[in-house]
Amino acid sequence: MHTKARKSTSFRSAAAMIAAVAALLLTAPATLAAPQASKGGSVIDLPEASGAEGIAAGKGTTFFAGDLVTGDIYRGDIRTGTAEEFITAPAGRAAAGMKVDVKNDLLFVAGGGTGQAYVYDLRTGDTVATYQLVPAGTGFINDVTLTHDGAWFTNSAEGSLYFVPVSNKGVLGTQEVLPLSGPAANNTFGFNLNGITSVRGGQTLIVAHSGLGTLFTVDPEAGGSAPIMVADPTGNPVVLTNVDGIIAQGNTIWAVQNFLNQVSRIQLDATLSSGVVEEVITSPHFVIPTTAALFGGTLALPNAKFTMGATEFEVVLVDARS
Repeated sequence: MHTKARKSTSFRSAAAMIAAVAALLLTAPATLAAPQASKGGSVIDLPEASGAEGIAAGKGTTFFAGDLVTGDIYRGDIRTGTAEEFITAPAGRAAAGMKVDVKNDLLFVAGGGTGQAYVYDLRTGDTVATYQLVPAGTGFINDVTLTHDGAWFTNSAEGSLYFVPVSNKGVLGTQEVLPLSGPAANNTFGFNLNGITSVRGGQTLIVAHSGLGTLFTVDPEAGGSAPIMVADPTGNPVVLTNVDGIIAQGNTIWAVQNFLNQVSRIQLDATLSSGVVEEVITSPHFVIPTTAALFGGTLALPNAKFTMGATEFEVVLVDARS
C-alpha cells in the first residue's frame, strides 16, 4: 500500500485546466423539466484531497476516488463512511474518470489533460502501465468504461475513442484508436465527449456529449454512432445540460449533470434509440458532482467543486431510485 508522503505540486496547470473545463460546461443549453426527487444522502470526506472527479466501485462496498489535480487515488467504504489515500501518484499525473476490473484487481484511470491513461494494481498500489493516448495538452482523456475485452477511454477534444485490450488474465495490450462517425463525432464545442459506459455485454457503448447535452450509442467495432432521444414522461424532449459521467445497469442509465447538481435516471427502450427520464435525483450535499459508482441501491458521487477554490472534497451517497 502506498501512503502519502507529500502532496504533488508540479502539476501547476491543473487549476487553469479545471477553470477552462468549468467555463465550457457552463455554456451548455438549457434542459426541460422532468420529475424531481430530492434526496438527503450522506457524505464521506476525502482527507487532504486537492480536487475530485472520478469514482469507481470495487469489491463489496469499497470505492476508489481520484484527486483530479495530483492524480492520487483514495480508497473508501460506503458502509463505514470512511476513506483514506491509497496511492500517491507520481508528479505530473491527474485522475479523471476511473473503473475497476474486479476480477484482475486493476484500476483504470483517465489522465485528463496529461493525455494519458494509467493502470494500477489494486493489491499493491503499483503502476502496471501508463499509456500516452494523445500528446499532453492536445486533448482531455476524460472517462473510461470496461467491457469483456478491454478498456475504452473518451477524449473530450476529439471525436475518437481509445481502447486498451485486456485479456481474461489481466494482461494488457497495445492501445488502439477508434475514430467515430455520425453525430457523436461532433467536436465543434470546447468540450465534447465526456462520460462513457457499456451495455449488452459490451456489444454497445454509450457516450455522453457535454456540448450537445446528448447521449449516443456507439458501435465498438465500426465507430458508428446514433443519438438516444431522451424525453420526460409526457413526451417532451429533454436536453441533458452539463451531462458528465454516466453509468448503466441493464437498460437504465444514470447521467450526472454536474453544474445542475443532479442525476437523471433514464429508462432506455429495447432498441437503445430513446429513453425516458423517470427521475431526477438531487441532494443538498451535491456541489458539482461529476461521475457516479453504483452499489446496489446506492449511488456514490464525488463533488468536483469546479471554479470554487475549494480546499475540501467529498463523496456523496444517495439512493439510486426513489
